[in-house]
Amino acid sequence: MGHEVQTWHHGLVARWWAEFNQGGDDVDFFRHAVAGSGAPVLDAGCGTGRLLLPLRRDGIDVDGADVSTDMLDRCRSALAAEGLSATLYPQALHELNLPRDYRTIVVCGAFGLGGSREQDLEGLRRLHAHLQPGGTLFMDHYLPNLETPEAWKFWLERPELPGRWPRHADRRRAADGTELEMRARLAGLDPLALTSTLEIEVRHLASDRVEACETGLIRINLYFRPEIELMLRVAGFTSVSVTGGLEDRPARPWEDARIVFRACRP
Repeated sequence: MGHEVQTWHHGLVARWWAEFNQGGDDVDFFRHAVAGSGAPVLDAGCGTGRLLLPLRRDGIDVDGADVSTDMLDRCRSALAAEGLSATLYPQALHELNLPRDYRTIVVCGAFGLGGSREQDLEGLRRLHAHLQPGGTLFMDHYLPNLETPEAWKFWLERPELPGRWPRHADRRRAADGTELEMRARLAGLDPLALTSTLEIEVRHLASDRVEACETGLIRINLYFRPEIELMLRVAGFTSVSVTGGLEDRPARPWEDARIVFRACRP
């Protein structure tokens, strides 16, 4: 497909995710979804295991896949620390080629990251191929116009790019007593291709001394609801529905920045 996946989910970013990206109000939502749809489960784009670990704690048969081996290493360590294990595959969505299929597949915070639109569509085809007949895909998505409405002006007014780094970074203490500091900025935007590029910088500090500093870029494909619905149907899914607010209700215009697609393999 001719486009190398471009993400920042490695090195210090992977450590940041493992240290601080835990829990969340969506964990119970996806737990409930999995309980209703059944196992085995694939957490596609599992990262450091924010969803996978709670599912394994519940005794659910769940595998994980992610493009970042660093994230998977963090996930594996977190599982081992609790006496748990799971089969983890270092594969991007559009490269999925796993030895079994699943009753439920969850994609949380991973669709549209790092690749091309062609790869995203192939990813949906691969997800469809890894579902059992009658199985269900649950996939969340943040709408580009509602997730960060203050940035909507960039679609109307050409921004100066790359943007400025924020004045203050997000600085947090890690489990070993050292600190991690993160900041991000808009590095690119193409309103015709509906893509944006973000740049991230993470610093590791010990006693205010910078031990390491890493920067990375991530390409994000910007999607509105109708395009994803069409892609799901082209990939072979049926019974496509969209809920909002992490609730079992139809998504609401103007209110729901985050929506969840539910689609079935016939």
